[in-house]
Amino acid sequence: MSRWFIYTGSGISHDRIERDLPDPPPWRVFNGGPPLPHPVWGENGDHDATSYQSDPHAVEQVNAALFLRRPLLVTGPPGTGKSTLASAVAHELRLGPVLHWPITSRVTLSDGLYQYDPLTRLYAASREEAASGATGDEQIGRYIRLGPLGTALLPYSRPRVLLIDEIDKSDMDLPNDLLTIFEKGYFEIPELQRHTSLSAEVMTADGGQPVTVSEGIVRCRAFPLVIMTSNGEREFPPAFLRRCVTLRLHQPTGQKLQRIVAAHLGPDLLADSNDIIERFLARKSSGALATDQLLNAVYLLHHAGPEDRLKLADRLMPYLDRDVDESDPDGGIEY
Repeated sequence: MSRWFIYTGSGISHDRIERDLPDPPPWRVFNGGPPLPHPVWGENGDHDATSYQSDPHAVEQVNAALFLRRPLLVTGPPGTGKSTLASAVAHELRLGPVLHWPITSRVTLSDGLYQYDPLTRLYAASREEAASGATGDEQIGRYIRLGPLGTALLPYSRPRVLLIDEIDKSDMDLPNDLLTIFEKGYFEIPELQRHTSLSAEVMTADGGQPVTVSEGIVRCRAFPLVIMTSNGEREFPPAFLRRCVTLRLHQPTGQKLQRIVAAHLGPDLLADSNDIIERFLARKSSGALATDQLLNAVYLLHHAGPEDRLKLADRLMPYLDRDVDESDPDGGIEY
């Protein structure tokens, strides 16, 4: 393990990031403030990556993204641990709960930054005006909730971890829109800027305590660790790619599959599953499979007994790149 690594992939939680992470490059310095206290989470194993087996190349690229204050674009087929990587890093470095932004073709940049509820505010203002003759503009923050990206850009003392999941499903404009935010490290909330004398308390995406936004601007202090996942279904603009650290994950094979099974299901089930692992590897050469299919098969077959063991394994591991499992003469069974 390289000495400069802060994230090691060991899964052992530590508190060294503030001590060991160097200052950012001069072109990636952000000055948001005052600093917010960092949320505490994931130090007692209460996260979804307790059994994650990190690839050495992934460890290197995560550290590169941390040092350079750049987003990490993770590509690879389903089931390779792209999304779980975010939880593993957040747990080991004690960076708080992962902020999750799932992407669809209908998602826009504003969905990730904040949501404003003008109708509820209008209704509340009309009631207050009828009761007292005054409007409640000072309460506008109650109707604004920061999205996952907006929350990640708050001036925390440590970087938050933001998972932008399946960015290849986004509208064509979203990657370029994200570029602007990633370069500036801040965004504006026009609804608050119309009341420049106000410092508003707004809600956050993770349900934490309301935070103060002054002059309608959210500006980061520690640039978040942004992990964007892609199944490789589209190409991204060169301007976007050159501002990202990239990581390509591959399906695990051989000994790593054994380590994954042991980590998730224990050594007893591993000892009972060599034939299922070999079957998985043999089938994978003919089509797309995911590691969680193997885990499902190992677990069920441990309890189901030896009858038609490999046939049942095939049914639990259908190919993901075709509608019907061609190895199944019955046309496949849905589970």
